Amino acid sequence: MSIITLITDFGNKDHFVAKIKGDIYSNYNEAKIVDVSNNVSPFNIMEAAYILENSYKSFPEKTVHIIDVDSEKTIEKKHIIVYLDNHFFISADNGILSILSQNINPEKIYEINIHEELNQIDSSTQIFSKVACHLAKGGKPELVGKEINKIKPVKNLKPFINEDLNQIVSSVIYIDNFGNVVTNLKKDVFEKIQKGRSFEISVRNYKFKNIYNKYSDIVNFKTAVNERNDEGKGLVVFNSSNFLQISIYRSNPQNVGTASSLMGLKIYDSVTISFN
Repeated sequence: MSIITLITDFGNKDHFVAKIKGDIYSNYNEAKIVDVSNNVSPFNIMEAAYILENSYKSFPEKTVHIIDVDSEKTIEKKHIIVYLDNHFFISADNGILSILSQNINPEKIYEINIHEELNQIDSSTQIFSKVACHLAKGGKPELVGKEINKIKPVKNLKPFINEDLNQIVSSVIYIDNFGNVVTNLKKDVFEKIQKGRSFEISVRNYKFKNIYNKYSDIVNFKTAVNERNDEGKGLVVFNSSNFLQISIYRSNPQNVGTASSLMGLKIYDSVTISFN
């Protein structure tokens, strides 16, 4: 049984997720469909790429991943297949897969060329499902696309590092369900520039001079439970994917608030790290 995963900005209110699943089962009723996320913010390719990068390696090789975010086909945005790290990725050529391929070069790239007389307003779901089923059955990608040698690049993917190597300006690339703010600064890059120096992380009017190993490190467990006031405190960690993350300890949008809401942070906002 072959696996086809879905990352979309369709949400759960409308019929679009059901439609693409129906199309897949109509073409290949033995497929195993896994919803990675159907709640990507509309047209947010950075968010989709972050979810994809941190999920695809958990699946077996030859898994087919559909990324149906900002997918309308235009003369400037073709539909493509990328074979990378022994996985197949189907997406619009809108930058999502160039974000994924920063560290791993694609082995093959194909422009999908089987677009027939389709309802143009939802042609991505029909084409992506048809191509995914073809690949999941073991079909060759060159039968549904022509090989090309490049995909659309996205600018400013990596943090800015100044010439004196005493400042990094990173960008917010993802905000998770807890309101944690994830930046594009990886732990290895931070440590390479830091070289043991002290630092200050500036986020709006907030300043941080420590990076914790885990969330609960902010708690003073020597203090009696009824005397602690740790909930709602801001902190910085490298998350499980080794990205620098701004968090609120035990954040809750309904009462304590989150790093995103309390600090007013959104996708592409800046987080600055200065070294002394």
